[in-house]
Amino acid sequence: MARPLRLCLPDGLYHLIARGNARQPIVADDHDRHSFFDVFAHVLERFGWLCHAFCLMDNHYHLVVETPLPNLPSGMRQLNGLYAQRFNRRHGRVGHLFQARYRSILIEKPTRLLAVCRYVVLNPVRAGICRDPGDWPWSSYRQTAGLPSTVKLADAEPLLARLGVPADQASAYYRCFVAEGLAAALVPQGERLGEESFLRQDFGLKQPPREVPRVQWLPLPPTLRELFAAGDETPVATAYRRYGYTLRQIGEYLGCHYSTASRRLRREEAQLLQRKT
Repeated sequence: MARPLRLCLPDGLYHLIARGNARQPIVADDHDRHSFFDVFAHVLERFGWLCHAFCLMDNHYHLVVETPLPNLPSGMRQLNGLYAQRFNRRHGRVGHLFQARYRSILIEKPTRLLAVCRYVVLNPVRAGICRDPGDWPWSSYRQTAGLPSTVKLADAEPLLARLGVPADQASAYYRCFVAEGLAAALVPQGERLGEESFLRQDFGLKQPPREVPRVQWLPLPPTLRELFAAGDETPVATAYRRYGYTLRQIGEYLGCHYSTASRRLRREEAQLLQRKT
């Protein structure tokens, strides 16, 4: 069975996570780490991505990237595929390096960018590897914080500008902002992270995209109250076919048995079929 497609948007902002197969390491030493970032730099340039934050751990990585063009799958295929080839060739191994598919969480840019980037660079601290994010050289923290850095692939200026402080104070403010973030949690809904309006947004897609899981396309559909109040002539069919409500849920909303809702669904579908003929 073909894998489900992903919802790819122009100017999309994504939190990307990929883990080693069976939780095994994806890097063995600093040579591998530099090799990974060489490939990542190539992908950023080739696909026109903007990197806001990154963190390379021993058995997984986190990236926060913005894609001006809807080319996320192509770029990720190049990143994971090319790096895996280099890693396998160097270590004389074969087979998958990464576990299953990478995860891509669509982020609401105005409200969640800072929080997601903070979460990413705090990964080594949460894992107990170090006490301060600045002690881990394989993330974007040091570059964004204005410290000497091993890897400079993040575009720090847009992130620092969102802190709302003068430019000469932004790096110091960022360090304080990150230090306050250990207790903060990020809980995406479906494969999105943002305010309720963002979770309900259909991005102008008037029909559910084929092969895209509903939790990616619309993790928080309109309520049944909103659907039935919208003046739709076939609200049961819309709720059932477009937004994934069950007949039991629809029946409970209408105050009837789900079999009654099923009969109404058949009538509405017949009505829709007549419109097409």
